[in-house]
Amino acid sequence: MRDDDFPAPERRIRGGRRFDDDEPRFLKRGRPAAAAATDHDDASDPGSDENWSSWDEAVHGPSPHPEWLVTELAAKDTEFGVLKTGKEADVHLVRRGIPGTDVSCLLAAKRYRDPRHRLFQRDAGYLEGRRVRRSREMRAMTGRTAFGRQMIAGQWAAAEFAALSRLWEIGRRYGTITVPYPVQLRGTELMLEFLGDADEGRAAPRLAELRPAPAELRELWGQLVDALVVLARAGYAHGDLSPYNLLVHAGRLALIDLPQVVDVVVNPQGREFLARDVRIVAHWFTARGLPADLADPTVLTDMLCREAGLA
Repeated sequence: MRDDDFPAPERRIRGGRRFDDDEPRFLKRGRPAAAAATDHDDASDPGSDENWSSWDEAVHGPSPHPEWLVTELAAKDTEFGVLKTGKEADVHLVRRGIPGTDVSCLLAAKRYRDPRHRLFQRDAGYLEGRRVRRSREMRAMTGRTAFGRQMIAGQWAAAEFAALSRLWEIGRRYGTITVPYPVQLRGTELMLEFLGDADEGRAAPRLAELRPAPAELRELWGQLVDALVVLARAGYAHGDLSPYNLLVHAGRLALIDLPQVVDVVVNPQGREFLARDVRIVAHWFTARGLPADLADPTVLTDMLCREAGLA
């Protein structure tokens, strides 16, 4: 694999309000996936980063596993660069394939950064209502010791994996919400379904990158409301919802980035988290032409609170 086979990072989006703190870098050009499907000697190529599949060492996502997922222990994971960088985690593009065959799949590997470099200034409110059994661990988390930061990172990864697993099963059964399939959890690394153009290795666009026509804008808003209702009925608020962590893939709005998912029943700030999620996305939609009466934040927040049993 040559250096020029890797796509260049996307230019930073200019203008408008930033809704989250991640760096909007995606693989946009080149054909890493196509190369991965035909070149089975990556381990001997300069710049290759290939390891045996970690499937056997991880907690697995919901069963039955999707047909596209490669679960054979003979598979290898090959790195193809960074999809997105953020303050808490980086997301990498990985091909999992069986050497010498055309059996492979693309995955998004979300890796929380070393706890010495993570920024936890926002985590206190999200962690309310989450408890661990051992008082030593709770004290370490509260005191932000090195061990405590590692515990928090593990909690965020585990919370995201659990939420995605539950929401994916709901979406599979009822089609009312779309999230990437949570492939596996190993420590503070999540392997997720890659949403995007597999031939080009290009991630699906975030909602913030799009300028939908009026009809599409209404359709996407309807999908978002359905997804928020599902979240509320499951007892969740996204906790950091914005146009930057909503993807549009194959005509569907997909929720991503849920490490800070909030249990709105247990967390004393549950209603506030719901209201903030709604306020941010409603502002984006109305700023792009959706009638304000269709995206009234107060009306939608009250409805979601009723669905969550908070009314």
